[in-house]
Amino acid sequence: MFSLTRTDGHLLSTDPARLDLDLVHHWLSTDAYWALGRDWETTARAFAGSLPFGVYRPEDGSQVAVARAVTDGATFAWLCDVYVDRAARGRGLGGWLAGAVSDHLAELGVRRILLATNDAHQVYAGVGFTPLDVPERWMQLDRRPPVTRVTGKEQSGGTPLTVEA
Repeated sequence: MFSLTRTDGHLLSTDPARLDLDLVHHWLSTDAYWALGRDWETTARAFAGSLPFGVYRPEDGSQVAVARAVTDGATFAWLCDVYVDRAARGRGLGGWLAGAVSDHLAELGVRRILLATNDAHQVYAGVGFTPLDVPERWMQLDRRPPVTRVTGKEQSGGTPLTVEA
Protein backbone atom coordinates (compact mmCIF):
# COMPACT_ATOMS: atom_id res chain seq x y z
CA MET A 1 0.00 0.00 0.00
CA PHE A 2 1.01 3.54 -0.75
CA SER A 3 0.56 6.61 1.43
CA LEU A 4 1.59 10.24 1.18
CA THR A 5 1.16 13.14 3.58
CA ARG A 6 0.57 16.68 2.32
CA THR A 7 2.28 19.60 4.06
CA ASP A 8 -1.00 20.53 5.79
CA GLY A 9 -1.33 17.01 7.20
CA HIS A 10 -3.90 15.54 4.79
CA LEU A 11 -3.11 11.87 4.22
CA LEU A 12 -3.53 10.02 0.92
CA SER A 13 -3.73 6.24 1.15
CA THR A 14 -4.40 3.35 -1.22
CA ASP A 15 -5.54 1.13 1.66
CA PRO A 16 -9.00 -0.10 0.61
CA ALA A 17 -9.85 -0.83 4.26
CA ARG A 18 -9.67 2.90 5.05
CA LEU A 19 -12.26 3.89 2.44
CA ASP A 20 -15.60 4.98 3.84
CA LEU A 21 -17.49 3.26 1.03
CA ASP A 22 -20.88 4.42 2.30
CA LEU A 23 -19.68 8.03 2.15
CA VAL A 24 -18.04 7.51 -1.26
CA HIS A 25 -21.25 6.00 -2.60
CA HIS A 26 -23.25 8.93 -1.22
CA TRP A 27 -20.91 11.48 -2.85
CA LEU A 28 -20.92 9.76 -6.22
CA SER A 29 -24.56 8.73 -6.44
CA THR A 30 -25.98 12.09 -5.30
CA ASP A 31 -23.45 14.75 -6.35
CA ALA A 32 -21.20 13.49 -9.17
CA TYR A 33 -22.72 14.09 -12.62
CA TRP A 34 -21.13 10.92 -14.03
CA ALA A 35 -22.47 8.60 -11.32
CA LEU A 36 -25.85 10.01 -10.28
CA GLY A 37 -28.08 7.18 -9.14
CA ARG A 38 -25.31 4.58 -9.12
CA ASP A 39 -26.27 1.82 -6.70
CA TRP A 40 -24.11 0.84 -3.73
CA GLU A 41 -23.25 -2.60 -5.12
CA THR A 42 -21.89 -1.10 -8.35
CA THR A 43 -19.80 1.37 -6.37
CA ALA A 44 -18.44 -1.46 -4.20
CA ARG A 45 -17.58 -3.63 -7.22
CA ALA A 46 -15.96 -0.71 -9.03
CA PHE A 47 -13.68 0.11 -6.11
CA ALA A 48 -12.91 -3.57 -5.43
CA GLY A 49 -11.66 -3.91 -9.02
CA SER A 50 -9.58 -0.73 -8.97
CA LEU A 51 -6.67 0.88 -7.18
CA PRO A 52 -8.41 3.19 -4.67
CA PHE A 53 -7.07 6.49 -3.37
CA GLY A 54 -8.60 8.10 -0.30
CA VAL A 55 -7.70 11.46 1.23
CA TYR A 56 -8.20 11.91 4.97
CA ARG A 57 -8.33 14.96 7.26
CA PRO A 58 -5.38 15.52 9.59
CA GLU A 59 -7.66 16.41 12.53
CA ASP A 60 -9.78 13.29 12.79
CA GLY A 61 -8.87 10.98 9.89
CA SER A 62 -12.27 11.35 8.25
CA GLN A 63 -12.37 11.00 4.48
CA VAL A 64 -12.56 14.18 2.37
CA ALA A 65 -11.73 12.96 -1.16
CA VAL A 66 -11.53 9.86 -3.30
CA ALA A 67 -10.31 8.63 -6.68
CA ARG A 68 -9.75 5.29 -8.30
CA ALA A 69 -7.50 4.04 -11.05
CA VAL A 70 -8.63 1.18 -13.24
CA THR A 71 -5.23 -0.21 -14.19
CA ASP A 72 -3.13 -3.21 -15.07
CA GLY A 73 -0.43 -1.67 -12.89
CA ALA A 74 2.09 -1.85 -15.73
CA THR A 75 1.13 0.04 -18.88
CA PHE A 76 -2.27 1.75 -18.71
CA ALA A 77 -4.71 3.38 -16.29
CA TRP A 78 -8.02 5.16 -16.39
CA LEU A 79 -8.40 7.75 -13.62
CA CYS A 80 -12.02 8.05 -12.55
CA ASP A 81 -14.45 8.76 -9.74
CA VAL A 82 -12.33 11.70 -8.57
CA TYR A 83 -14.38 13.53 -5.97
CA VAL A 84 -13.60 16.10 -3.26
CA ASP A 85 -16.18 16.73 -0.54
CA ARG A 86 -17.88 20.07 -1.19
CA ALA A 87 -16.84 21.36 2.24
CA ALA A 88 -13.17 20.66 1.46
CA ARG A 89 -13.03 22.19 -2.02
CA GLY A 90 -10.95 25.24 -2.85
CA ARG A 91 -7.87 24.01 -0.96
CA GLY A 92 -6.08 22.32 -3.85
CA LEU A 93 -6.93 18.79 -2.73
CA GLY A 94 -8.23 17.75 -6.16
CA GLY A 95 -5.06 18.76 -7.95
CA TRP A 96 -2.90 17.22 -5.23
CA LEU A 97 -4.89 13.98 -5.43
CA ALA A 98 -4.68 13.81 -9.24
CA GLY A 99 -0.94 14.54 -9.15
CA ALA A 100 -0.29 11.95 -6.44
CA VAL A 101 -2.25 9.30 -8.38
CA SER A 102 -0.32 10.16 -11.56
CA ASP A 103 3.04 10.03 -9.75
CA HIS A 104 2.24 6.75 -8.03
CA LEU A 105 1.16 5.14 -11.29
CA ALA A 106 4.37 6.38 -12.96
CA GLU A 107 6.38 4.67 -10.20
CA LEU A 108 4.62 1.43 -11.17
CA GLY A 109 5.65 1.94 -14.81
CA VAL A 110 2.26 3.09 -16.10
CA ARG A 111 2.91 5.40 -19.03
CA ARG A 112 -0.59 6.23 -20.28
CA ILE A 113 -3.37 7.53 -18.03
CA LEU A 114 -6.71 8.60 -19.45
CA LEU A 115 -9.59 10.43 -17.84
CA ALA A 116 -12.77 12.19 -18.85
CA THR A 117 -14.13 15.41 -17.37
CA ASN A 118 -16.86 17.92 -18.13
CA ASP A 119 -15.66 20.71 -15.89
CA ALA A 120 -12.23 20.16 -14.29
CA HIS A 121 -9.88 20.54 -17.26
CA GLN A 122 -7.78 23.16 -15.45
CA VAL A 123 -7.28 20.91 -12.42
CA TYR A 124 -5.98 18.04 -14.55
CA ALA A 125 -3.97 20.28 -16.89
CA GLY A 126 -2.18 21.56 -13.79
CA VAL A 127 -0.71 18.10 -13.22
CA GLY A 128 0.16 17.44 -16.87
CA PHE A 129 -2.97 16.04 -18.53
CA THR A 130 -3.60 17.20 -22.10
CA PRO A 131 -6.29 16.54 -24.72
CA LEU A 132 -5.81 13.33 -26.71
CA ASP A 133 -3.06 13.70 -29.34
CA VAL A 134 -4.95 11.70 -31.95
CA PRO A 135 -8.56 11.39 -30.79
CA GLU A 136 -9.64 9.73 -34.03
CA ARG A 137 -7.70 6.61 -32.96
CA TRP A 138 -9.92 6.12 -29.94
CA MET A 139 -13.28 4.41 -30.01
CA GLN A 140 -15.88 3.56 -27.41
CA LEU A 141 -18.65 1.08 -26.82
CA ASP A 142 -21.24 2.78 -24.61
CA ARG A 143 -23.94 0.49 -23.25
CA ARG A 144 -25.38 2.93 -20.76
CA PRO A 145 -29.14 3.45 -20.98
CA PRO A 146 -30.42 6.88 -22.01
CA VAL A 147 -30.54 9.32 -19.10
CA THR A 148 -33.36 11.77 -18.43
CA ARG A 149 -32.11 14.93 -16.79
CA VAL A 150 -34.36 16.45 -14.14
CA THR A 151 -34.99 20.19 -14.35
CA GLY A 152 -36.91 22.59 -12.14
CA LYS A 153 -39.90 22.51 -14.48
CA GLU A 154 -40.15 18.70 -14.18
CA GLN A 155 -40.01 18.90 -10.41
CA SER A 156 -42.99 21.25 -10.37
CA GLY A 157 -45.12 19.01 -12.57
CA GLY A 158 -44.08 20.28 -16.00
CA THR A 159 -43.04 18.14 -18.93
CA PRO A 160 -39.47 16.87 -19.33
CA LEU A 161 -37.20 19.49 -20.87
CA THR A 162 -34.10 17.48 -21.69
CA VAL A 163 -33.54 13.86 -22.60
CA GLU A 164 -30.01 12.70 -23.34
CA ALA A 165 -29.10 9.48 -25.08
